[in-house]
Parts: sequence; C-alpha cells; structure tokens
Amino acid sequence: MYYEFPVTNDPRQVFTVDMMINGEMLHAKVEIRYLPAPDQWVLSLWDNASGALLVNQLRLVCSYEIVNDLLAPFRAAVQGSLFVIRNVDEPSTPDPAKDNLTGFKIIMGDVYDQGSADV
Repeated sequence: MYYEFPVTNDPRQVFTVDMMINGEMLHAKVEIRYLPAPDQWVLSLWDNASGALLVNQLRLVCSYEIVNDLLAPFRAAVQGSLFVIRNVDEPSTPDPAKDNLTGFKIIMGDVYDQGSADV
C-alpha cells in the first residue's frame, strides 16, 4: 500500500501522516523544504509518537525509467520506500526545483521489492 504526500510549491511544508507500512502503523511527521542555494527540495521524517528523527534532509530525486527508492539506504531507521515520480511527461527540470514540486508525486509505502510490479 502506498500513500501520496499532499505537496504544494510552498518552500516549507510540515504535516503528519498515519500510514500502514509493511503491516505496521507509522505515525510520521514530514517536513519538505526548498533549499535555494542548491535549487533542490529535501525531506525530513520523524516518528511522531517518539519524536525520533528517522531521515534528515533527504534530497528529492525523481525516479525516471528506473525505480529509485530514496529510503533504501535508511532501512535500519525506517521501514518503507519513498519515490518521487513525475506528474507529466516533460517537466521543465528532471528533478524537483523551485516552483515545480507540484509537477511531481511523492509516494511512500511498503518496502519496494525489485521483483514485484512497478510502483
């Protein structure tokens, strides 16, 4: 099961989500920020119940033609997979940049199995 984050082009977005990840409930606080100097969006994720920081300022890089699970390096801290996928075929930039985050979908859910169907 996958959950699509509600995103806007606001340079700082903070919200909480409750979602099932691999059969377990995750109560998460999510912060998405735009960093102007490198012209990129980053995501931080906390366990909302304990306040523990799970992922800090993870650069949002788009999956294009190949699945790019952004949470794969963080399996010890957080279960689940995170993907950034284009909403349109030809965005002005290959990855989210200033004022175009709504041209992409940010999706989190069960751990992606390379042998399973595409996201």
